[in-house]
Amino acid sequence: MRQILLVLGGVCVFGVVAAVMIKIMPAPKDSDYLVIGSVATLVSLLVMFLVLIATRVKTPDPFFKKRKKKR
Repeated sequence: MRQILLVLGGVCVFGVVAAVMIKIMPAPKDSDYLVIGSVATLVSLLVMFLVLIATRVKTPDPFFKKRKKKR
């Protein structure tokens, strides 16, 4: 269920960002749609990464793991 919500959230974020970019950019040309899609993809992947880190990892520093000391 969590994966489905994560994917649907990513699709929704992509759609919202793409719609906002289309409204903001003045008269988009063919290459402007590539830029809009790239920015929307970047933002949606960033949001999905942040949500995944926030919900999965409960450690204070999620990117580093303490090594066991060898004796």
